Amino acid sequence: MKFLVLAAILAAATASAIKDEHTVLIGKDTLVNVDIKTKEILCMKLLNFILQPTVYDDIRDVARDWDLEANMDKYLKVDVVNKFIDHYKMGFLPRGEVFVHTNQKQMDEAIWVFRLMYFAKDFDTFIRTACFLRERINGGMFVYAFSTAVFHREDCRGVVLPAPYEIYPYFFVDSDIISKAFMLKMTKAATDPVIFDYWGIKVTDKNLVVIDWRKGVRHTLSEHDRLSYFTEDIDVNTFYYYLHMNYPYWMVDDVYGLNKERRGEVTMYANQQLLARYRLERLSHGMCDIKMIMWNEPLKTGYWPKIRLHNGEEMPVRSNNVLLLNKENLKLKLAADDIERYIRDGIINGRITRRDGTTITLRKTEDFEYLARMLLGGLGHMNDDAKVFHIVHLFRKLVSYGNYNFNKYTYIPTALDMYSTCLRDPLFWRIMKRITENAVLFKKYLPKYTRDEFDFPGVKVERIVTDKLVTFMDDYDVDITNALYLDRNEMQKKKSDFTYVARMQRLNTQPFKVTVEILSEKAVDAVVRIFYGPKYDCMGRLLNFNDKRLDMIEIDSFMYKLDTGKNTIVRKSTEMHDVIGDRPWTRRFMDSSVESTIGVDRVVESYWYKARLGIPHRLLLPLGRYDGLPMQFFVIVSPVRTGLVLPSVDINIMKDRHTCRWTSCYDTMPLGFPFDRDIDMTRFFTNNMKWVDVLVYRKDLATSNNVKNIDTSDMVMKRDDMTYLDNDMLVRWSYRDVMMMSYDKMMRL
Repeated sequence: MKFLVLAAILAAATASAIKDEHTVLIGKDTLVNVDIKTKEILCMKLLNFILQPTVYDDIRDVARDWDLEANMDKYLKVDVVNKFIDHYKMGFLPRGEVFVHTNQKQMDEAIWVFRLMYFAKDFDTFIRTACFLRERINGGMFVYAFSTAVFHREDCRGVVLPAPYEIYPYFFVDSDIISKAFMLKMTKAATDPVIFDYWGIKVTDKNLVVIDWRKGVRHTLSEHDRLSYFTEDIDVNTFYYYLHMNYPYWMVDDVYGLNKERRGEVTMYANQQLLARYRLERLSHGMCDIKMIMWNEPLKTGYWPKIRLHNGEEMPVRSNNVLLLNKENLKLKLAADDIERYIRDGIINGRITRRDGTTITLRKTEDFEYLARMLLGGLGHMNDDAKVFHIVHLFRKLVSYGNYNFNKYTYIPTALDMYSTCLRDPLFWRIMKRITENAVLFKKYLPKYTRDEFDFPGVKVERIVTDKLVTFMDDYDVDITNALYLDRNEMQKKKSDFTYVARMQRLNTQPFKVTVEILSEKAVDAVVRIFYGPKYDCMGRLLNFNDKRLDMIEIDSFMYKLDTGKNTIVRKSTEMHDVIGDRPWTRRFMDSSVESTIGVDRVVESYWYKARLGIPHRLLLPLGRYDGLPMQFFVIVSPVRTGLVLPSVDINIMKDRHTCRWTSCYDTMPLGFPFDRDIDMTRFFTNNMKWVDVLVYRKDLATSNNVKNIDTSDMVMKRDDMTYLDNDMLVRWSYRDVMMMSYDKMMRL
């Protein structure tokens, strides 16, 4: 209770501070030593209503008065300012166009914008430069460059940005929801009870407009649309977008310091873990593994993005059974074949010779870092930062169904073109399967782990206990107000008259605990890794650890000081490593009058967490089944090992920056150990590891608050729906209904 009261006070104080400081945060006084909350407020203001000129007077005044050429001395690199000015005079992407992540010309411009902000000497110069750019360059480009700069500037460490789906909802919310929001905006949410009831629209007395995302027509092209609740989840796509923000493929210059981190291995392992998580979600539906993309076969799987961009254009739809190769992309196919063969030959031969004569060895464990950077675009084929090839982008272009406008400066992106939407397309998972198979090939040439590498003498895992693992579908409200435009009166008031919210249904996980009991003969530091994975495959066949090692999810990893004797470790799912909670509503803090649909304590607790990149707690487990999806938890306790990283990698820097991912900061064993290599089963089973069988249940909230089996024998799906996640789409057909349908079919014949 005390925490709730304190949380309410903090939330009210923060919201009040933001509301009262709309016009005084940026004045003539310097902003070098401002506190972190003020920095966050400034970032919120810069990113609010990004499709329009800013509504805040202080930002507008600074943007008008700031002179780059007169403030050259306030940047660490003068040549960066000069080059930006030269490129800007040549013309940047026009405001109002869509900024595309795979367009090289647009990305080059975004990098110049990023460098201008990154090399500002202090926060005051940085924020004034951001104000200058906010009013002059493309909104999407500004969001990308500004967010990346905040991620990597030392004086912005700990600053939490608004969620990307609040900044630019178009990439995360279905077009029919945006269209309904525009209709309500035009009519000032005039009440039409019939339409409101049909579309699930509610308007509260605090001008909160809620649009039910679950209502309306389903767009389905294949069985993969059953997984849209996961692939189109806003937090899954935010994770992938932020993964790129943390480790941009183009940030290869040593000045940024990313080469001091295990950036390649972390990003590759993140992609492999996402693939494993996707396969477990498929297993919940009885679907088998995905296959690597094949260029010479028709692509059976189509995709309907359901995304309309802010310029009114729809993301293109890819039909089923399309041919990937044609005369337009033959050159791309040849280039992709050449690069893929170049990399795979390097893996087999143990070295890659670049065009400038330098050689990269690919023989040792630590060489995986080089390979991962090359596969994901962070290592050039020449010793030159400007010569970086990106095989993933090449694959995206090769399979793109909008290739008629590849070479245009401005064009309509497909879902594959954006880091914030690519996971929505089932084709992207097949592309990543092909990319990650190169990493798997590299690990096949490494020696298998020995028993000594598995073992931890004197340490024994006695017991693993978990709570009942339960998932369910719940409702969540997404603030989409930034998708709409302010009218003149609203701009004067600096806020929208209404707050527009899309109510979506999402996968969630009930909090649980994992208890591990360990016996140790001495006090020693240890690394504890907790995995879970499937017990059976999609055909019901029992899997051994070699069969499922690439499907094991590293749910938690941490250092622990073992005491002599019995040690009992209890890990709450909400406190596991790299696990984050719900991101807060930014508008809840920008305007204290906005009605919040979630608890104040939940908002405040989320607001002060400082992890930008993390796995949402609610997505820790796959959907499961009503009668339980058989899984296995696996725990291994290992000694802390160091000395296996590249000379350029500095673990202390990663600790200082709080960029630990999995065990990358305190242990130098390969990420994914012990499942990253083929396992010799005769040497695998040691006392310091243990596994336990578990079941993952899916709870039906509409039927019961307790886990129970649901009889669905007389339930069938409507013909236009393939998700079978919404209970309102399950209908009981009577004998009369079946007979009438048979009669109609007979009459048509």
